[in-house]
Amino acid sequence: MSEVYAKVAPSVVQIKTLRPDGTLGDAGSGVVIDDAGDILTALHVVQNARSLTVVFADGTESQAAIIAEVADSDIAALRPANTPAQLVPATLGSPSSIHIGDDAIVVGNPFALTRSLSTGVISGLDRSVQVPNQGRSLTGLIQFDAAVNPGSSGGPLVNRSGEVVGIVTGLVNPTGQPSFSGVGFAVTIDTAAGALGVPPD
Repeated sequence: MSEVYAKVAPSVVQIKTLRPDGTLGDAGSGVVIDDAGDILTALHVVQNARSLTVVFADGTESQAAIIAEVADSDIAALRPANTPAQLVPATLGSPSSIHIGDDAIVVGNPFALTRSLSTGVISGLDRSVQVPNQGRSLTGLIQFDAAVNPGSSGGPLVNRSGEVVGIVTGLVNPTGQPSFSGVGFAVTIDTAAGALGVPPD
């Protein structure tokens, strides 16, 4: 597992947002997917932000702009103004190779605890879930039970080979509290990368 973490952690960024009223928004996560430094994240992390800052694994900070949004999938693509000298894009995997019971590995920034690793298993495939307060649903999701909490959204779901197979979109909690109850969801990487027009490998 440590090898998987070592492979993917350098590609994970923390995303800080400034709300329109000037207050600090909730931090989220993202993953670098190409040599231009483009970052995939969850749209709800960056939506309606007045400004975005990304913090790379080496501590480099950069302003970033949203270059693509796919509301139907809760996916956004960001382009940073600057990238670190040592940019490490993640390796994208094939969601079609995922099976229920496979390892589910998530790296993100829950509660601003940067590049935290949590593990579990793939619990379900092709799930649909209602988006809170929006009257619409996300479909074709990967369900997993690795711990995700506020700040994890937008981070990568990776397989045992360290390949990104999904982008964490959120969690469903029957208690109504925004904390982890064992049910997390990710958008498949082919759907997410499609936001950028990136062909899957």
